Amino acid sequence: MAEPALPSRIPGGATAEGDGVLLGLGPVRVDAFIDFLCPYCRRFELSAGPVLAGLVSDGRISLAYHPMNFLDEASTTGYSTRAAAASGCAADQQRFAEYAHELFVNQPPEGGPGLTDDELVGLGASASLAASITGCVASGRYLDWPTYVTARAVALGGSGTPTVLGRDQRRGCRRALGWVACQSPSPGNSRSATSLRALSDPGAPVTTHRHGSPVVRTQ
Repeated sequence: MAEPALPSRIPGGATAEGDGVLLGLGPVRVDAFIDFLCPYCRRFELSAGPVLAGLVSDGRISLAYHPMNFLDEASTTGYSTRAAAASGCAADQQRFAEYAHELFVNQPPEGGPGLTDDELVGLGASASLAASITGCVASGRYLDWPTYVTARAVALGGSGTPTVLGRDQRRGCRRALGWVACQSPSPGNSRSATSLRALSDPGAPVTTHRHGSPVVRTQ
């Protein structure tokens, strides 16, 4: 499978592949695949976000956020793309995590227009962003970036949000903060996820969003 074409612009602090924003320098890599319109992502951010931030601050993990646009069709204005693009503007100011938190706290309901661009800019004040976010959002600087992020995630086997993965070489799995994805190679995709479950409660269902529809997976 061919690699998705790189967008015209990549936010500051991006991963080497340009498909996310990397926070911290810890030895354990954690990847969080999110959609700013996904209510399950909001639930995860509000409950686990402070723990992730603490692990980054303590130097225990490096955390890559991958803002996707799975749920563009669940709004009337392509809100997932617009919010993810605005988060790229925040990344340019090294305030991605703070701005992403504000996006989830102020998450609009599915089925409507979502926040306006002016409202997205307004959230920047709560995240201590400089006024330059106004021009970044207004110009649509990163509007093509979320589609690239999503295409790479899908190419690597991703099918829902939130998905949070971390390296665990001893178990042959990738896991983080109560979620685990045990993987096995498939032709052309050595990172294809084959299962996802809650570590704290192996029998509990895991609910994610995929293209606007809730998906429940159990092990």
